[in-house]
Amino acid sequence: MTSSVTAGGQDQAAETGIVLVPHTHWDREWYEPFHVFRYRLVTVLDAVLGMAEADPRFRFTLDGQTAAIEDYLEIRPESRERVAAAVARGQLALGPWHILLDEFLCSGETIVRNLQLGMAGAQALGGSMAIGYLPDMFGHVAQMPQILRRAGIEHASLWRGVPSEVAEHSFLWESPDGSAVRVEYLFDGYGNALDLLAIPEKIPAALAGYRDRTRSRWAGAPILGMLGTDHMAPDPRLMEWVDRYGDEPFPITVGTLEDYVRGLGPDRPARTIRGELRSHARGNILPGVFSIRRGLKTAMSRAESLVLEAERLAAAHTAADFEPYLGMAWRRIIESSAHDSVVGSGTDETVLQVDARLQEAAQLARSVRDDVLSRVTRDVPEDAFSVVNSLPFPRPGLVELTIARGNADAPLVAETADGAILPAQPVGELPTVLGDETMDASVLVARVMNRIHGRELFGQLIDAYRIEPGLLEFSVAEVPAAPVFDIAEFASALEAAVGSSPGPWQLRILAQRRTRVLVDVPVPASGTTALRVRPGTEVACPGGVRCVDGGLANGAVTATIEADGTLTVSAADGTMLRGVGALVDGGDSGDTYNYGPPARDLLVSSPSEVGVEVLEEGPLRAVIRVVRHYAWPRALDPATGGRSEDTVDVPVVMDVELRRGEPFVRLSVRFRNPAADHRLRLHIPLPESVSGSASEGQFAVTRRGLTAEGGGGEHPLPTFPAYRFISAGPATVLVREATEYEIVDACEIALTVLRAVGSMSVNVHPLRDEPAAAEIPVPGAQELGAEVGIELAVVPSAEGWSEAGAVRLSELFTSPVAAVRGLGGRGGTLPRPSEGLRLEGHGTRLTSLRRVGGALEARLVLFADEPEDAVLSGTFCRAATVDLTGAVLEDTAAEGRLALRLQPWEIRTVRLS
Repeated sequence: MTSSVTAGGQDQAAETGIVLVPHTHWDREWYEPFHVFRYRLVTVLDAVLGMAEADPRFRFTLDGQTAAIEDYLEIRPESRERVAAAVARGQLALGPWHILLDEFLCSGETIVRNLQLGMAGAQALGGSMAIGYLPDMFGHVAQMPQILRRAGIEHASLWRGVPSEVAEHSFLWESPDGSAVRVEYLFDGYGNALDLLAIPEKIPAALAGYRDRTRSRWAGAPILGMLGTDHMAPDPRLMEWVDRYGDEPFPITVGTLEDYVRGLGPDRPARTIRGELRSHARGNILPGVFSIRRGLKTAMSRAESLVLEAERLAAAHTAADFEPYLGMAWRRIIESSAHDSVVGSGTDETVLQVDARLQEAAQLARSVRDDVLSRVTRDVPEDAFSVVNSLPFPRPGLVELTIARGNADAPLVAETADGAILPAQPVGELPTVLGDETMDASVLVARVMNRIHGRELFGQLIDAYRIEPGLLEFSVAEVPAAPVFDIAEFASALEAAVGSSPGPWQLRILAQRRTRVLVDVPVPASGTTALRVRPGTEVACPGGVRCVDGGLANGAVTATIEADGTLTVSAADGTMLRGVGALVDGGDSGDTYNYGPPARDLLVSSPSEVGVEVLEEGPLRAVIRVVRHYAWPRALDPATGGRSEDTVDVPVVMDVELRRGEPFVRLSVRFRNPAADHRLRLHIPLPESVSGSASEGQFAVTRRGLTAEGGGGEHPLPTFPAYRFISAGPATVLVREATEYEIVDACEIALTVLRAVGSMSVNVHPLRDEPAAAEIPVPGAQELGAEVGIELAVVPSAEGWSEAGAVRLSELFTSPVAAVRGLGGRGGTLPRPSEGLRLEGHGTRLTSLRRVGGALEARLVLFADEPEDAVLSGTFCRAATVDLTGAVLEDTAAEGRLALRLQPWEIRTVRLS
């Protein structure tokens, strides 16, 4: 780049000129599915490489994501050397991201893996752009500057979400920990130069006019002209125009985004903005994407949770290399996190493709997890179970086991290897008659032999059989008493019996009496506890759950069912929340991007009928089912702009669950959606007004007020995202996936359960000035006939989220222990409990544990405003602090114990060897 920055006024700004950055913003999938867009991508990049080879001055920035070039090279593998050559010449800028993600709809760990994958992919082709390019995300998370800095990136460039106070073309963006990056602010969007070059003969006048209109923003710096937009190829006449108009009215050069930023030199903006960027002031942030197509958000969270669990288990219990599977799972998750993918604002076929990718990621992770769990249980007898904890702190784990039970009246207990006797709670009997049918002797042998696979029959193992004239009866069991089953001997006996007894035969398959039983098992950090369930004398259950006075209580928290089906939840400290679980359904005339209130709305909040049933009475778990019926309007009425008078009865099931020792009440709400054009929210009223809220998201807890900044073309609804918990006043709500919430009237938390609409974008929207996309029908977004639900937990605490331990509680809520039947043969002693990596620290979370080379890599985040100490203990002798690229920052001896002083909101990555 020939231009340079000169400090000074307007005349110097005229001299420094404009730097044009040819680029394309490539939505990998959106209003068309991936393969349709990829077909167009190949054509665009063919043209880009041709222009680069034809003119050495040409530059192109490939949208900050390597997925686009990898997608291209999958079709054009013969062009790999051409791509690498263009990167080496500085003509093609790749990375640092693998995909341009939606930052709020994935975990912080997914953001890190995205950046690592993108940088590695770009480096493999010659180099990664050192700019955190975030052009079209719908707002930006608070910890993004720290993530970028820990990857060695000092600059970012973005558009949406910047508050109105920023009047310059650059500012410092600071994370809660104090890490900062310089931001090149795309205040006119990522296509601000398109119109300037639209009419070639008017280019000089257009450039001069733009300079004059925006002069105050540049303050002597060269103008950044982003020349490109969605799915756009560069104009082949570009360099011709530069030759013709490159000196008048001021110099024009062509560069990459990195060329422009590097040319600014030691430019340090005076203004600093701290925390998340979610202002509507100058760009739509389209907040309705957090509540549309909730199933995608659930699929994303489930896939992330499974792959992180599989990594932790593999690191703790094996030295095996599962990277091919886990890496594949991460790639599918990352590619699904794109800002037009997991948001659900694409067409129905695009959404199906994203969902399938997330299901594949979950399947890959589950395969690894199950393999590790099977290895863990090799030394556990087959009449026992191993309970496995993937979290780095000791915990109780409630597990549901299926056991053989000869005497249905005998009390059950569980016993561990150290002789501890644990209470057990039966929760249901399984059927004993698995099959009872009659068939003719002429077909009996063939049909029966086709059903037997080795020793397996109807999902269990053959323990014994009885053959009498006209009767064949099997006894099956999960753990058979007989050591072997001789299938050849059985077949011979059956053939002989059938030959002498023609006619009808009765075939019966009888299972052992089996019971589903709950056991609350203490499990060490990253460890295992083996146990057997057996008849025994009933033992005390301190802190157990009781059904009392129409509700549930465990000593720490009480939940009472009220006549309208809502709950009163109270804690031992006197905190009381009334009306928890109220449902409010209203119309929605918006689209997949933004909620839109109808011209005439009708809110339905009172059930027409309420039914209550006790499902489980404790003492380890108690569950009450509340079924509320509502009359919801079937759709919006186009003629009136309001909700239709035609209503449909909707039974909504809410299971209220309380477990021993837990300081929160679990709620599971589900229904089958029969209505269109509506929004359903679950409310948690607060005892008094609040001034704001906080929610946990991507490596941070973000505090927010009750309003959002407006000023642009979008009404600033104060709906916000949460990824693990929401807190306001004395209520903290734990959630499993990205969830939209709002503090209504300063005194109620409202969680969006469903938003059903029928258009990708509407041209005329009540809360948005311009279309967000084409007005394409998306009937799938109405969720008609779909099973819809949400799982959450309510923590009543006057002390707020930090003192209530919400960081730890959210992990307990979202990461259950696993229970696996032993594979170690018949009988034998139980192995003693084992412990793996352990983390101590009140506000510290282990967000990732995996094997990297010969070391364990652990990522820690401190969720606190003050420094805190954390301690890692395990079987290691050295510890190295590394950045997100793996570069060692500090190396020290650590004989099984590493003490760390973490600064507020710090992200720390260590490798233990």
